[in-house]
Amino acid sequence: MQNKIFIIVAALFLTALILSGAYSQEDMEEVSNEYFPSPQRSTVFFEHDNHNETAEIEDCDVCHHLYDEEGNLVEDESSEDQMCAECHELDDKGKQPGLRKAFHQSCKGCHLTEQKGPVMCGECHPN
Repeated sequence: MQNKIFIIVAALFLTALILSGAYSQEDMEEVSNEYFPSPQRSTVFFEHDNHNETAEIEDCDVCHHLYDEEGNLVEDESSEDQMCAECHELDDKGKQPGLRKAFHQSCKGCHLTEQKGPVMCGECHPN
């Protein structure tokens, strides 16, 4: 009888552990390095909602900006349904920064301006 109770408790514990792990990853955002032919650093993962809450960012277009054909920022429009690589090529194109530069200007640039958040390579790219 004690063995059955132990097995049931262990099974419930493992199920809870697995489910908590699955749901805790729900908010993780991936900034993939798959577009680079020979990535020097690992993919970046961060907690999207926690980041925005901590940084007090309420408007998606702060990070997910959109520009018109003339290069003007389109107010109150967001590119959150697009991948950065849909607009940014690997290399700079006129005023438009290349993909690597765009990531770094947006993320690291904001962290430097706000004097908050990671700015060293290994703080975002763990490997």
